[in-house]
Amino acid sequence: MSSYASWLSCLELELAYFSGRALWASRAAGGAGVILRFERVRPRSRDAFQPLKSRDITPRLLERIIRALKRWGYDIVSIDEACERAVRLAGPRRFACLTFDGASKDVITHAYPVLARHELPFAVYVPTAFPDGLGEPWWLALEAMIAREARISLVIDGRVQRFTVFKPAEKRELFTYLAGWLRSLPPAELSAALKDLCSRHAVALAALSRAASMDWTDITRLAADPKVTIGSATVHYPVLSNMKDSDAWREIAMGKAVLETALRRPVRHLAFPFGEQTSFRRAHVVMAEEAGFVSAVSAIPGVVQTEGRTNLHVLPRIAWDGRSRSLRALRVLMSGATFPPVAPTPHAKIQVEDD
Repeated sequence: MSSYASWLSCLELELAYFSGRALWASRAAGGAGVILRFERVRPRSRDAFQPLKSRDITPRLLERIIRALKRWGYDIVSIDEACERAVRLAGPRRFACLTFDGASKDVITHAYPVLARHELPFAVYVPTAFPDGLGEPWWLALEAMIAREARISLVIDGRVQRFTVFKPAEKRELFTYLAGWLRSLPPAELSAALKDLCSRHAVALAALSRAASMDWTDITRLAADPKVTIGSATVHYPVLSNMKDSDAWREIAMGKAVLETALRRPVRHLAFPFGEQTSFRRAHVVMAEEAGFVSAVSAIPGVVQTEGRTNLHVLPRIAWDGRSRSLRALRVLMSGATFPPVAPTPHAKIQVEDD
């Protein structure tokens, strides 16, 4: 989404708040509560090129969100209690459940101190290849490479293509284009394309992955806290819809088995990698249940309903866009109000040369 589209979306949320639409939507939607989805929690950067900024929130904003949830009368609960409330009759208070995807190092360095100070439960979903140093965070490699380079070459569909990007807007457009291409590839092709990209532009992928991800010592420390739930996010964090069913089953089942071996306890909860509606299929929802998970969370927005009306193996979550700091906009999203997507506006044209 472009900066303009993001601004327009935030403006619509602000108008919904002041018009009273959020209150109306909350009463109409009802529901047991909401599950909030976060990824990275870190201090704000002033870099002009931040294509992943929408995935970030600052520790200060996390603190403000927690205080707002308490002020709004939400019970902040664990993912286990969220699942229990989803199958019960409606109670007098709605719940909010805090979840963090990807097992970023930021969770333990910046988020955990805030959450521990408030003595709050939360869930962390771990892709098990990443603590082992074997993860391939292609989005971080792409960000690092485009930030540093003005002239970029890589093989796309068997041809070397070259891009010239000097301005931040051009770099953002190229990131969006290449991220979409990489997301569309089956895992083996994605890995090969990533190795080509990193080799051509001297990106140390393994070092980047280790610096960005929690290791097993970090995860064991979190797991020792009874308020922390460790869930699985498969092994390699792939787009499941790009895989054969047998490979997707292996990712889901092995992620659970590795975590259970490492932590010596049952792992009851799963997060579908990326979590958007196009990143997994109905078959993967069935696999999550057959693998023994009590729940599986998505990134599909929505409110968790009561009395079993929400499928526990495709739970909706509210993903907060870190480019906005408006708690009013967050409250509208948590009300269950929905809006049509805003069409992105084009950035400046990038220069592409085919060999």
